Amino acid sequence: MSNLVWTRRSPFAEFDALVRQSFGPATSWPTPGFVPAAEVVKDGDDALVRVDLPGVDVDKDVTVEVERGTLVISGERRDERAEQTEGRTLREVRYGKFRRTFTLPTHVTGDAITASYDAGILTVKVAGAHANAEAQKIEITK
Repeated sequence: MSNLVWTRRSPFAEFDALVRQSFGPATSWPTPGFVPAAEVVKDGDDALVRVDLPGVDVDKDVTVEVERGTLVISGERRDERAEQTEGRTLREVRYGKFRRTFTLPTHVTGDAITASYDAGILTVKVAGAHANAEAQKIEITK
C-alpha cells in the first residue's frame, strides 16, 4: 500500500502566484477621468472619427489638434453638480479630463481635418485619409 497522494497541478499556478505577489491582486478602484467611446469609419476616401461627448461644452472644454502625425482629441467633462453630493447614492457618470489619439496617414495634414458637434457626438472628418489606400503588391526577387 502506498502513502503517496496524487494532486493535479496547474502548470501556471506558480507563475500566477508570483505575479500576484509582485503586483498585487487586480482592483476595481475607479480611475481618474474618463475615456469617451469612439469609432472610426470609412466614408469614401475620407475617415470619420466619432466621439461620444454628451453634456460636454465643446466650445470651452474640447480641443482637436494634429501633433506629429496624430489626431489628438482632448478635453474635460465637468461635474457642475459636484457640490450637490447629498442624495446621490449611485454615480456611474464619469467626469474629468480625457485624451484620445488616432494615428493619421502620412499624407494627411491639419488642413484636411474638420470637426463638428451635434446631439452629443463630436465628428472629426479626415478628408482623403483613404485616398490611394489600395494595397500595392511588392515583387519578391530571388
